[in-house]
Amino acid sequence: MNCSAEPTKAISASSSPQHSIHSTTQQPPVIQPPAFYSSKKTGAGVSASVSDEQTESAASQKREERLRKFRELHLKRNEARNLNHKEVVEEDKRLKLPTNWEAKKARLEWELMTDEKKKECAAKGEDYDRVKLLEIGAEDAERWERKKKKKNPDPGFSGYAEAQLRQYQRLTKQIKPDMDGYERQREQCGEDFHPTSNSLIHGTHVPSKEGIDRMVEDVEKQIEKRAKYSRRRAYNDDADIDYINERNAKFNKKAERFYGKYTAEIKQNLERGTAV
Repeated sequence: MNCSAEPTKAISASSSPQHSIHSTTQQPPVIQPPAFYSSKKTGAGVSASVSDEQTESAASQKREERLRKFRELHLKRNEARNLNHKEVVEEDKRLKLPTNWEAKKARLEWELMTDEKKKECAAKGEDYDRVKLLEIGAEDAERWERKKKKKNPDPGFSGYAEAQLRQYQRLTKQIKPDMDGYERQREQCGEDFHPTSNSLIHGTHVPSKEGIDRMVEDVEKQIEKRAKYSRRRAYNDDADIDYINERNAKFNKKAERFYGKYTAEIKQNLERGTAV
């Protein structure tokens, strides 16, 4: 009887609440996290979603900025292409024009402007040359005067051929064609105006009175100018006497002018007596 009672006590003891954890058939209790931990986890998820949205917005802004720059570059490229095409067309036009077209164009524009000013001065009753001189400054006038002198400078007598050439150029510049006389002479001569080997027109030309007067006036100017050039130059007493007469003195001056810089050393050696 005592032995049977002991198992009953053991079962009753095992079923008490103090020893419930030792039971093999009961489920373990579920451990709930603290409230503050769950709130932290929820806040971290929200911040991660916000950062993702900011990243996407920044990427979209960069993409829009790149697209905008690309469109600007595309527009600039089209503009450069159009400008290059226009320049090529203009260059082709310039190449097809004569070489001195720019100078001719400027000359024609200047002539048109001059004609307009002449007409205005004629309408107002003024002298065009006087009005033109009033508009020119002193510096411009001096520069133009120097430019004129440079075109045909007078270096003095250096030879009869050069003097004859200068006179020929001066006379040809003074010639003004007489178109009326040209047409009259052409009608008088007929086919002989352009002579051939069989034409006999030598000695048939009779100069006009105006032509004779013009020639006489020009000859008188030449005589007057020659008289000025033939004046006696001032004599220098201190100059070295290296001539035997007047003609030899002129020749020596001419030789000194052309060859003096090449023979200066030889002349000094001869004067010092050290010439080899």
